[in-house]
Amino acid sequence: MWGPAGGRAIMAPVTLVCLEIGKKRVFASALQWPGWSRSGRSEHDALESLASYLGRYREVLQGARLPAPDVDDFVVTERLPGDMTTDFGAPGAISSAEREPLAAGDRVRLGRIVAACWSYFDQVAAASGPQLRKGPRGGGRDRDPMVDHVLAAEAAYARKVGVRHPKPSYDDPAAVAVLRADVLAALTAPPPDPEPSWPLPYLARRVAWHVMDHAWEMQDRSLPG
Repeated sequence: MWGPAGGRAIMAPVTLVCLEIGKKRVFASALQWPGWSRSGRSEHDALESLASYLGRYREVLQGARLPAPDVDDFVVTERLPGDMTTDFGAPGAISSAEREPLAAGDRVRLGRIVAACWSYFDQVAAASGPQLRKGPRGGGRDRDPMVDHVLAAEAAYARKVGVRHPKPSYDDPAAVAVLRADVLAALTAPPPDPEPSWPLPYLARRVAWHVMDHAWEMQDRSLPG
């Protein structure tokens, strides 16, 4: 199910989605497409939001010359119970599909998509001013604190697969590159024995979701000029 490189389904004629259902929020995540995850107050709202971001997600992959989804006909394959993480605003449940073994080509494909999300995030950050428009309730991070927050999360996520680095500073591109390279190495290599606490497809989905969620927020909150 993971895509063209792994020797299973070449490309699903529909987009396979898992739903993570909390008390206040539902996340919809396209399982073959890390980074394409959106939330809403109900299953319907989450799926509508996911569909509305298809064009924006395609732009991320097309910019990296990667095949992109061209359908928004969703098939829900799993409904996962959410928790406090879900309601706080992050997809925290691992689907059974993400626990399946991955072929080498599948791992490479996931790594390329995550790298495309990083590249897009960096482009958005470079094009944004240091100050961003306030969010709906008058809050929200400005650009540099947002980038710093994304890097802190990535360093924490990386530890779930045995990659241990201190959080790189947002203004230290060499340290950022080292962290990302080691995360990609973990994604594209066979899983160690014993397997890490996060399966590799979930790591890809969680990292890419967080990167894209903040890249799109930065775009939406950028001040004119």
